[in-house]
Amino acid sequence: MVGEERRAGTTLASVSRHWQGDKERFLFVSPHDDDVVLGAGLLMQLAVSEGVPVHIVIVTNGSMGYCSKGEKTSISAARRNETYNCYTSLGIPKENIHWANFPDGSLNIHAGRRFAVQSDLPECVIAGATGIQNSFTHFIRRIRPTQCFLPTFNDLHPDHKITYQELMISLFHASGTIWPELGDPIAKVPHIHEMAVYCDFPAAPRLKVASADSYFEKKLAAVLMFESQKQIASLVESIRTTGAVEFFRNVEFNLYNPFKYHQMFDERFHVHSLK
Repeated sequence: MVGEERRAGTTLASVSRHWQGDKERFLFVSPHDDDVVLGAGLLMQLAVSEGVPVHIVIVTNGSMGYCSKGEKTSISAARRNETYNCYTSLGIPKENIHWANFPDGSLNIHAGRRFAVQSDLPECVIAGATGIQNSFTHFIRRIRPTQCFLPTFNDLHPDHKITYQELMISLFHASGTIWPELGDPIAKVPHIHEMAVYCDFPAAPRLKVASADSYFEKKLAAVLMFESQKQIASLVESIRTTGAVEFFRNVEFNLYNPFKYHQMFDERFHVHSLK
């Protein structure tokens, strides 16, 4: 659906009203390493097949994903390797997989931006500052996406909610002149789409992506590459039951403009009842 118009096509370009040709660049923002392959593994493959550069920003370091005591100190490295195996198998270059490296399960204490101090994690420091907004603004200006995809704010996982709200304000920051050390401002805020990973959308999605079985099997195989995640097999079975489809919902990024409300309070446009 594009507005109230139903469009169907064999390419992403044919169903988009915002397509920018060879300027298109997709950014998938993944709170955890496996989130966007679960919600958008088909879409990423279709984008690659149409020559659209695909980038992924993984927000957390996977440190809370251990399923045995012996994995506590090694799980982050294991998941990083699984992540590269997963997404490169879908055609995404390794250099397009970016890490924000914030501690898994505690994004709430890393929201915002502040100047770094000696006790901060060095892998989370960019241009002398730290915080999710610092990292997101940096990556948005560096990648310069035309479209962004991320899990819905409706998800119950706190890391997903914080990722969503931090990306929204970071898009605003990235389009302005604030924090020049993080890169040149983007010319236009990218179009934003949310995907459902664990919880349903807050309202009906507007885009359905269907693919050939070969793309579907490739997605399932990519998900299974997260071998350290013991529940992954059950997720694959759930995806297999659903079939080779994915859904997305566009999110409007509307800045406040008081002029749109003038007419509501202008007596010239009021209808007065007869007594």
